[in-house]
Amino acid sequence: MMNVCSTIIENPRLPVSLVLSENEVKAVASAEGASGGTATLPPIYPEWLGDRAFSATHGARFNYVVGEMARGIATPRMVVEAVRAGCLGFYGSAGLSLDEIERGLREIKAGLSDAQNSWGANLIHTPQQPGYEADVVDLFLREGVRRVSASAYMRLSPEIVRYTALGLQSGPNGAIIRTNHVFAKVSRAEIAEQFLAPAPEAILNALVVSGAISAEQAQMAAQVPVAAEITAEADSGGHTDRRAAAPLFTSICAARDRIASKTGIDPDTIRIGLAGGIATPHAVAAAFSMGAAYVLTGSINQAAVESGLSLPGRQLLAKASPADVAMAPAADMFEQGVEVQVLKRGTLFAMRGKKLFQFYRSGAAFETLDPKDQAWVEDVLGEPFEAAWESTRDYIRTVNPKEAARAEADGNKRFALVARRYLFSGAQLAREGDPDRLADYQIWCGPAQGAFNEWVAGTFLEDISNRTVRQIAWNLMEGAARITRAAQLRAVGAAVPPTAFNFTPQQFVESEAA
Repeated sequence: MMNVCSTIIENPRLPVSLVLSENEVKAVASAEGASGGTATLPPIYPEWLGDRAFSATHGARFNYVVGEMARGIATPRMVVEAVRAGCLGFYGSAGLSLDEIERGLREIKAGLSDAQNSWGANLIHTPQQPGYEADVVDLFLREGVRRVSASAYMRLSPEIVRYTALGLQSGPNGAIIRTNHVFAKVSRAEIAEQFLAPAPEAILNALVVSGAISAEQAQMAAQVPVAAEITAEADSGGHTDRRAAAPLFTSICAARDRIASKTGIDPDTIRIGLAGGIATPHAVAAAFSMGAAYVLTGSINQAAVESGLSLPGRQLLAKASPADVAMAPAADMFEQGVEVQVLKRGTLFAMRGKKLFQFYRSGAAFETLDPKDQAWVEDVLGEPFEAAWESTRDYIRTVNPKEAARAEADGNKRFALVARRYLFSGAQLAREGDPDRLADYQIWCGPAQGAFNEWVAGTFLEDISNRTVRQIAWNLMEGAARITRAAQLRAVGAAVPPTAFNFTPQQFVESEAA
């Protein structure tokens, strides 16, 4: 039976005949023929996993998203290769200057045809940088960016509502057609509900009064969700609530149904995907079996050849185990105590960041620290504190003058801003690959990276030079299809051994279908 099962599972595109008897169910490939009482299971294709409406809406072959990784780690090249591989790709535009974002968008468009439109960019909520979010939305609208992955939103902003509303059109029979698509990345039901519901009347009215949207667009926006795609983000690299995937997905689905019941919105028009921990075929298959419309991979793509992470950083990631991660203070929300999940192995970033936060939380200014602690701080900064403050002040004055003025009179605030600069520079060092500052690299990473490394050990994907987004995506989807077939056989009563749920990565040729 094992040989038969192996053949069937390794060829999920073959239909399967089930030979039924009172005592057992035997499975045979339909090509071999069957006699007696039989039933047939149809083929399983990787393209069929997930919600077919998702791939149809976004022009992708697979219900698979190569997610945005901030500050350009998800490069334009990565987006182009993701689209060419039949996936949907998001540019990691968060935190970049407007000029750099614009260059990246134009590089993506130059690398793809008009018909290859399954891509977008990251829109991150940035209340600490007044005006930046609005400028990014303006840029996206000018450049024809039709999909945004909205992240770090605790509440709706007028800008994300404006982006949605400007993409609404009146269709036949009163239908409302979206041309701008928001993918809301959330890890809490209360935040998801804001995107699942129509935009608040107050925000819409203010946008109409300002001339940002028309009255007709506001009327349409009052009838549809702000986002039709919701990405439930479980335990992941970077910003994370470290939520378990299954309870989170269930919670977001329940939120969808509550909002639909209150508003009359058709819940079947909302597609919920799963991110966080998506690093092996088992995880992909599990996500789709729960009902995920699509899956989104993130930090595992940092080690891909198209990544904006430096070679030393990618090499560190390739050695990580599931336990080689730690929480560290977030540069953008340092004072609030928000943390990000980062790679621990090979760096001292998490430990140093936590100690800086402890000093800040105690109310200390640099001047009030004892000499030993002052020396430690300056050693971590790699320069005298005063020099670090001068550089920090020059930058803060350009993006938030009020905050800079407050820090001049508040030593504790001054310390916080310098600490934020160090944390921020850790991510930059990881992208630049300075070999002398390896200990200060900030590399966003969750346990999934270690699971991926364990899965690919001893295969061609162990070598990071072979880790392309195409090979990663196709292997995950092919493996998920085979695992789904094994689960299908087990569910109808066939004897399927545990090892039948394993899938070893294989190297697909450029023109080969996954």
